[in-house]
Amino acid sequence: MSKNGNGNGSRWFRVLDEPRDWEDFYRKRWTYDRSVRTGHGVNCSMACSWEVFVKDGIICWELQKTDYPQIDPDIPNVEPRGCQRGVTASWYPYSPLRPKYPYIRRVLWDYYQEERQRGKDPVEAWASIVEDEQRSKQYKSARGKAGWKRVSWDEAVELVAGAQIYTIKKYGPDHVANFAPIPAMSLLSFISGHRYNNLLGGIYCSYYEWYHDLPHVSSSMFGDQTENCESSDWYHGTYWIVAGSNLNMTRTADCHFLPEAKYRGSKIVVVSPNYSDVAKYSDLWVPVVPGSDGAYFMACIHVILKEFYVDKETSYFTDYVKRYTNLPFLVVLDPDGKKYQMGRFLRASDLADYAKEENADWKLIMTDGGGKLHVPTGSIGFRWEKEPTGNWNLQLKNAVTKEDFDPLLTLFGKDHQKAMVSFSDFTDTFSIYMGRTKGKGQKAKEILREVPAREITTKDGKELLVTTAFDLLMAQAGVSRGLGGDYPCDYNDPKPYTPAWQEAQTGVSRDLAIQVGREFAENAEKTRGKSLFITGPGLQHWYHGASLYYRNEAVMLALCGCNGVNGGNFNHYVGTQHTRLNAAFVNLSGALDWSRPPRLMNTTSLWYFHTGQWRYDGMPLDTQWATGANKLPQYNHAADMNALAGRLGWLPFFPNVDKKNHLHL
Repeated sequence: MSKNGNGNGSRWFRVLDEPRDWEDFYRKRWTYDRSVRTGHGVNCSMACSWEVFVKDGIICWELQKTDYPQIDPDIPNVEPRGCQRGVTASWYPYSPLRPKYPYIRRVLWDYYQEERQRGKDPVEAWASIVEDEQRSKQYKSARGKAGWKRVSWDEAVELVAGAQIYTIKKYGPDHVANFAPIPAMSLLSFISGHRYNNLLGGIYCSYYEWYHDLPHVSSSMFGDQTENCESSDWYHGTYWIVAGSNLNMTRTADCHFLPEAKYRGSKIVVVSPNYSDVAKYSDLWVPVVPGSDGAYFMACIHVILKEFYVDKETSYFTDYVKRYTNLPFLVVLDPDGKKYQMGRFLRASDLADYAKEENADWKLIMTDGGGKLHVPTGSIGFRWEKEPTGNWNLQLKNAVTKEDFDPLLTLFGKDHQKAMVSFSDFTDTFSIYMGRTKGKGQKAKEILREVPAREITTKDGKELLVTTAFDLLMAQAGVSRGLGGDYPCDYNDPKPYTPAWQEAQTGVSRDLAIQVGREFAENAEKTRGKSLFITGPGLQHWYHGASLYYRNEAVMLALCGCNGVNGGNFNHYVGTQHTRLNAAFVNLSGALDWSRPPRLMNTTSLWYFHTGQWRYDGMPLDTQWATGANKLPQYNHAADMNALAGRLGWLPFFPNVDKKNHLHL
């Protein structure tokens, strides 16, 4: 071949004679003046550590830091901490799409400027607009459309301050509401906005339940806002159920623990309607119909109770639920004709031996195998004693006699009497809600099932029929143990809440419910609780998702002794619950150094009422009442229940009194 391929001796490439400036440009691309350590606020709470390189005051590039301490030699390193959102975070400050200045609706700004030019101060100018029905309607009608006007920071501050002063003078400070996105975005911005509003006397709106990320079951069952563990503890788990949480997307920096645990031998079950990013890791994918997860887990509970509490006694499980759950506590059965309704817990105040104890109405009762009634140390009444003794944890020790005792989990087989108890079947209500069957306002159906019971004599000489919470759970789940009533015959009997029953709700085989329930419990038995749930808003964004669906998961964990165990636990992972520097966060944002308490308002209720949405909510609560509920006609709407909760102190509500609408809660 010739030198040029054409035989003329010329080269086929050209050598540049000018300096090689492009190489200098490339070298300078990676030069910097200094580097700083930081984390990224990309709507998560992982706070990954990054080294950001700065040149001429501008972020030019960044690297993940890899100097996290090793948590445990048996756990993979938490590194590398970071994700694609974090590595591109430095682009956003310089993006042409990033708003860098305040913008106000042009129609509103024109009205405001017109009034200011007439010599009115900011408060008077604002009043002249909002009190003018026509102009007020015009600027509000512009919302959701274009027509922004760029203004200076001073101009924006003046208008906002004038509007707030007007509102405070006319209606009171608790008519000024403040809402900021989750603190994971920017902790300082979150704190400063809420602190400012609290100092004004305004309302500090919550964020967690507004997105329906707050796991209500955590507060109702565990007494904590969010019950979860450090992500590295996932690695200890040997049987995972992931439901409603796409770890690759929402826990990107932590997701590596999943394949690492799987490589070590953990089994991964993913309950998801779609083949999601996290489903690709699964050993078993359960494609339930959207919104039917609760039915699936109820069937799993049925299997666990049948095979690990009835067919055989699993000592680890029974010992756990006696020590750490309310299942051994006695429950009063209220007579209702020839049947009974589930009532309240039996209290120390009911019994002559314990009625004089401090807070006796809040101290609950268990029984032992000999029939003796005990006040176990650590129920809620002990938390509020005048002279606290630290007895806040449940102990199987009689607080009065100081004797240790072994509580009965069930009265079954103790030659006591039996009681036919009313339970509720919401299957048809659910099917109508899901659009599978036609109907409107379908109420729950009654199921009658026997439970073992015994009589006790109260301090007043009255006879009360009681059973254990465990016996009621068994009946609710449909595990008969040979008792009478409308119990299913076996797993293939489609009565609530069998594997066959869930099949019609979830669209997945009953065999999958049997398999997962059995495997989850078998693993927990062999590992002493190392079965776990990772769950998230994929469930919560369904009606009753955060309460009933999550509750089923929590009950599975409790029955298998998994809560409080490394590698077990209920892991609600959305990403907003790890607030760094919590003491500073609470005190500064709530302005607790200036006044107490802050006016914290749940945002869901605020919008539901103050925007009038409750007026257009046409759903009565008929479908939600249990068949034996003593409901009152005036409490048959979500607004009624919210108002009742406000009056009873269960929920905050602001403003307490609205001068215009006379809203008294």
